[in-house]
Amino acid sequence: MSKVRIFVAGHKGMVGSSILNLLLKKNRYNLITKSRADLDLTNQGAVINFFKKNKIDQIYIAAAKVGGIYANSKFPGEFIYNNIIIQTNIIHSAFISGIKKILFLGSSCIYPKFIKGSIKEEDLLSGKLEFTNEPYAIAKIAGLKMCESYNRQYGKSHGIDYRCVMPSNLYGPGDNYDLKNSHVIPALIKKFHNAKKKKLPYVLIWGTGKPKREFLHVNDLARASIYVMNMKKNLFYKNINSMSAHINVGSGEEVTIKKLSELISKVIGYSGKIKFDHTKPDGTYSKLMDNMRIKNLGWKSEINLKDGLKQTYIDFIKNAK
Repeated sequence: MSKVRIFVAGHKGMVGSSILNLLLKKNRYNLITKSRADLDLTNQGAVINFFKKNKIDQIYIAAAKVGGIYANSKFPGEFIYNNIIIQTNIIHSAFISGIKKILFLGSSCIYPKFIKGSIKEEDLLSGKLEFTNEPYAIAKIAGLKMCESYNRQYGKSHGIDYRCVMPSNLYGPGDNYDLKNSHVIPALIKKFHNAKKKKLPYVLIWGTGKPKREFLHVNDLARASIYVMNMKKNLFYKNINSMSAHINVGSGEEVTIKKLSELISKVIGYSGKIKFDHTKPDGTYSKLMDNMRIKNLGWKSEINLKDGLKQTYIDFIKNAK
């Protein structure tokens, strides 16, 4: 029996590399990757030719332009254009090339800013988005809705099955540690590491420290992605909303930015003070996802935050320039 041919789009990024590494360990797939120099995902003709030439069975869409509050605020045009054009090219090119299975990687930022309690899949489009990352969120919503719409129109006639996972805030090996363009955990790791190295008396952090965030280790997301991709069709669609194609993936635990900062400080061994800049934005106050659906389907996270931070810091040290 021939191996399933899988294309991991964005295989050099944090999420894509984790998915690729886990698939490699299973040793039952024919894995296909292309660097940005070899395949321009913004060029639809090139993507179609690549798909038709390689006869791909499954695609993991982990290719995306990502960043933290600063990057989203400074480059909104790039965030909405690049993400929409890349995911649209992949999804539509896959469809016209006869590729039946896609897993699209989204983000918890697709959900409204103000939601009482944990965020359910049905909360999508029920309110206003967080302004600081709205362009990125809208791009991700478009990708999710494209998968959903293609399933609705072509699912029966063409046998396609395009699924989406919406992870909470991610961290782990391979993250971006640039202070201006990174997310909260890698930014804090680099800040505390630099402060320890330079023996600074304190570390200044954006916001009040009061907002809560749910964090998921990237290796847990990779497990969830492969789990969802290979789940039997009738089981998957029986457990999600019939008008959608997405499912939440998270750890199920929230921590304040203040508590997170203290935890990272301890992991790194920094002994100075932690101060907060109240003039900087906090972003959404709480973003705990409701993960009952994926738990009911037999999946749960395995890496706790403390252990995950230790692994991430080891990776940071290993790759520090």
